[in-house]
Amino acid sequence: MIHLTKLNNQPMVLNSELVEFIENKPDTVITLITGNKVVVLETTEEVIDRIVEYRRRVMAGICTALPPKSTWQPDDDNSSRSH
Repeated sequence: MIHLTKLNNQPMVLNSELVEFIENKPDTVITLITGNKVVVLETTEEVIDRIVEYRRRVMAGICTALPPKSTWQPDDDNSSRSH
């Protein structure tokens, strides 16, 4: 989720996963995959930067939550068995 500002200066939070595309016409218009449009005060570049930063934070959280790579090795007894 990213924090943005509507044209009437009201703060809003946008689920950036729903963004389909962003246009400058001359205001910044965000079209969502639902077809809804949101007009915000932030520039296209600011919106993109916030989306990228949000996704970096999400990915950093995922990476720190994952267990370390497995060091599992087949057991010598099992690997020498023939079926």
